[in-house]
Amino acid sequence: MKIDEIPVPDGTLIAPFAMKEAHYTDCFETPVSAPVSLAAFIRAFYTQPLFKAERLVLRIAARQPSTDAEVQALADGQADAFAVWSVSGRNEQELLMADRSGRTLSWLMADAGHLRFGSVVVPERTKLGKLTLGPVFHSLLSAHKVYSRALLSGAVRRVQPD
Repeated sequence: MKIDEIPVPDGTLIAPFAMKEAHYTDCFETPVSAPVSLAAFIRAFYTQPLFKAERLVLRIAARQPSTDAEVQALADGQADAFAVWSVSGRNEQELLMADRSGRTLSWLMADAGHLRFGSVVVPERTKLGKLTLGPVFHSLLSAHKVYSRALLSGAVRRVQPD
């Protein structure tokens, strides 16, 4: 499966963050052979085995359990929160979720020919006033990119198993 890291598309919910000073943004994209609805993409993304492992970690470490029924409600637009995230923006093709700290956001987009997944990391100010993402972020960036590709790949396999 071909997954490319591309520039954040203009006009998307994630685009304003790409313009902000010291913010990290990324966007991973894969083509799809047939249109996939945003709701189907949300369900596939958040109920795939790899993400269910993340949900288990969040249940234990953050004491924030989540269920497939909650994912379904999110996908159907009947819920504005899921696990540690709340909806920050939504339209017919996109979902932008912010974690409860406000420091990280996750973005999904389904259009006629592609599925996209992206992330935002919001910097903090040091005591000297400089914006920084911090050493932990930089040490985990390579792993984040591998994980992001794996999540997108897993979701695509669930909506287009060919």
